[in-house]
Amino acid sequence: MNDKQPEPGEPRRITDVDTLKAFGHPLRLKIYSTLRVAGPATASQIAAQVDEAVSLVSYHLRKLAEPGLIREAEVQSGDARERWWEAAQETVSFRHEDFKDSPEGAAAHTAVLRTVIAHREEQYHTYLAQQSAWGAEWRRAADQSDFLARLNPAELTRLNAEISALIKAYEERGKAAEAAGDTEGRENVALHLASFPFRI
Repeated sequence: MNDKQPEPGEPRRITDVDTLKAFGHPLRLKIYSTLRVAGPATASQIAAQVDEAVSLVSYHLRKLAEPGLIREAEVQSGDARERWWEAAQETVSFRHEDFKDSPEGAAAHTAVLRTVIAHREEQYHTYLAQQSAWGAEWRRAADQSDFLARLNPAELTRLNAEISALIKAYEERGKAAEAAGDTEGRENVALHLASFPFRI
């Protein structure tokens, strides 16, 4: 495995196929997302979140831990026998260019991307099913947009970087506000961006 482990809090770029496959399993993706959003948890707590058996969740936690995608966390309760887990990095990414030279790697990259997109669609469908419970203010704030631009690769790369920087600034602003005690009305917000060329 040639994947370089990031420092705590840094993003991780997956560059080996075994780690990519470990990350791309549908249930493991749900488990990882749960830990990333909710913070440290036990297998029992995660099982309740993803609606699966504790034994199955425990198995997949170990599979995520093997390549260092998650790690054991400090015990968060009075029971020292409990095993707590947390995401080992703030975000993960994987790029086509790291897998294009191997048929197995290219196929795995495409398959994992499909799994990630399906997971994001499931999140959005859940919101749509529950949107009446969120209230008018959240319904007005939520958005689903589609944009079309005529760009070259350099411009698209720059646009993606500028969007990422803007979102990161809002993330940091939200963290700082919560650290200062401003928690009123704050919820987890998913922002999904897909930018790609197409022809008609």
